[in-house]
Amino acid sequence: MKILGICCSPRKNGNTEILLNEALLTAQKAGADTELFTVAGKDIRPCLACDACREKGICAQKDDMQPLYEKMLAVDGIIFGTPVYFYNMTAQCKTIMDRSVALSHPARNLNNKVGGIIVVAASFGNIDAVKDLGFYLVSRKMLYGGYISAYAMAPGDVKQLEKCVAATRDLGKGMVKLVKMGFKYPPELMGMSISYGTWAK
Repeated sequence: MKILGICCSPRKNGNTEILLNEALLTAQKAGADTELFTVAGKDIRPCLACDACREKGICAQKDDMQPLYEKMLAVDGIIFGTPVYFYNMTAQCKTIMDRSVALSHPARNLNNKVGGIIVVAASFGNIDAVKDLGFYLVSRKMLYGGYISAYAMAPGDVKQLEKCVAATRDLGKGMVKLVKMGFKYPPELMGMSISYGTWAK
């Protein structure tokens, strides 16, 4: 069993990364192999909407998203962590979401993986970030594993939030328990669209 933490903060060793490490450490103690991927210092470019990925599920851009694709595919659970900038997730987090459209292929996708969320804000924006990441997990046919919403300002402030840290550890343990359940969407639901707009009849 493998659990991946994706830290979408451009800052190294910040509050989001601290909480992700807490969740991963607890998951590791519960029997999972864990890994942290941080976007800090990485070259992850915006989606070009070129549709090159539709045929084989492989993005045409050659940047640091390529190894992240393989990490996301190889694990059983993913915890997405992001600070809040201007009332929502970071640009890096949204870019990873956009680029993962490549993982919509029948042979390369995130179906049935467990997904968790960690969001850290100084004031407003937590709810929107949690909502958008939660909808992302559902749209990827992932199993929702819970979220942590923390308020912190300076790097390291989350260490003082004892209940928050305890809840984050519970998230790590919960991810492992959910993976062990072996949840799978029924095959007949895998191709169903969850989005309807003015184009739908």
